[in-house]
Amino acid sequence: MRSSGLALVAIGLLLAGGSACAQTYDPSYPVCMQIYGPVGYFDCRYGSLAQCKYLAVGRSASCVVNPYFSARNKSPAPRRSRGAAGAG
Repeated sequence: MRSSGLALVAIGLLLAGGSACAQTYDPSYPVCMQIYGPVGYFDCRYGSLAQCKYLAVGRSASCVVNPYFSARNKSPAPRRSRGAAGAG
């Protein structure tokens, strides 16, 4: 009897807990639109703040810089070696 009561309490606690949220930022884009409302979310598919602000007009939303954006590291241009000019 006691173990069934503990099981009911444990199940009740599990059901009463809130849902967990995963990372909502897409690291592929530098700008995200945060949409407000009953189901708020981040839409990260904008290349610039201007583009995001243009598409956010008339919506309950704001544009934010993506803190998880990972700019692809471009390898530096290979250096030209300076040969001995006029040697000979």
